[in-house]
Amino acid sequence: MTGIKPTALPSNTPEAGAPHATAPAPTPAAVLTSKQIKQAAQGVHRLRGHLRAIRMTLNALLILALLYTVTLVKALIIPLVLAAFIGLALNPIVARGTRHHIPRWLGASVLMITLIAGIGRGIGMLSGPAMTWLHTAPSQIRSFIPKLEHFTRPLEAAGRATQTLVNGHPSLSAQSPGEVAFNAWDVLANAPKVLAAVLTVLLLVFFFLVYGDLILRRLVEIAPNFGYKRHAVNLVRGIQTEVSRYILTTVLINASLGLVTASMLYLMHMPDPLLWGTVAMFANFIPYVGAIVTTTTLLFVGLIHFEQLPDALLPAFCFACITAVEGNLITPMILGRRMRVSPIAILIWLLIWGWLWGVPGALLAVPMLTSAKLIAERVRGWEWFARIVQR
Repeated sequence: MTGIKPTALPSNTPEAGAPHATAPAPTPAAVLTSKQIKQAAQGVHRLRGHLRAIRMTLNALLILALLYTVTLVKALIIPLVLAAFIGLALNPIVARGTRHHIPRWLGASVLMITLIAGIGRGIGMLSGPAMTWLHTAPSQIRSFIPKLEHFTRPLEAAGRATQTLVNGHPSLSAQSPGEVAFNAWDVLANAPKVLAAVLTVLLLVFFFLVYGDLILRRLVEIAPNFGYKRHAVNLVRGIQTEVSRYILTTVLINASLGLVTASMLYLMHMPDPLLWGTVAMFANFIPYVGAIVTTTTLLFVGLIHFEQLPDALLPAFCFACITAVEGNLITPMILGRRMRVSPIAILIWLLIWGWLWGVPGALLAVPMLTSAKLIAERVRGWEWFARIVQR
């Protein structure tokens, strides 16, 4: 069609002579935002440091609160812990009975009656010699001091001769031995408390043996799905088996040590060998310290009973050899490497629980430490504890 002129569309290409368009320069707002991001990152880093310090402080306060709590309620916790360990040690016997269609309550009842009868028999056999030693302790110590002077007279003579050479005259000062006071009624006054604690432990052990597996099944049922249930069952069964094996093996080793010690003392004609064998058995639950206490006790009894120094030293020396073989050869060979614990960890654990709970804490310290190590090896996130305390 004529008479119509095409309209020219605007073009993006610059015309000749027109200035070229340049990229827009960054605005001050964009630069400020970049600085704010950097400052925010630094602030987050500082905040994380503050939160870490707060978390460490809270953990320290939690540990102090737990220590105070276990000290405050030790009369409640000690029977529970002791009953739990005894129940774990006896549970394999009851479980074996259930596999032969013996009800748990019946197996636990027979086992507890046997245990109570054995403990009563042992107390009846040892109470007489123990009370005799407690009553005669002051006179024994008074008679021991002159005998000790007889043993040490050569050393004293050498000391006086040396002092004469140095000072020109011997020292004549001598101190009379002090009286050792002991009252057996102090021991009998605590008998009701001890009896109540023993009955509490026995009842707890019985109920742990009867209803322990039921409680574990209830705990497993809380798991959300089948995978968690299976993992929880394997975890609980593995921990229960290993802890039970450790406790039962330790009890058998210590009982064997006590029996060997009593036999050795009987052959050496020591008085009351069964009493000192029992002392050696219970003291061996406290590594290192128990052996030192038993050796010192046998040394004291030997010096009182025998007239000649070699005869007096022989029982303590023989026991030191026996406990050295047991601690360095027999126990590691039976328990294996996984249940061995660092001596430093043992001593620290003994100091902590001995300070918190006294003698019961010292007796339970190593079983608690070894059990905690076995549990930490199987619980995710606690492997570091097992590596720290492992020997």
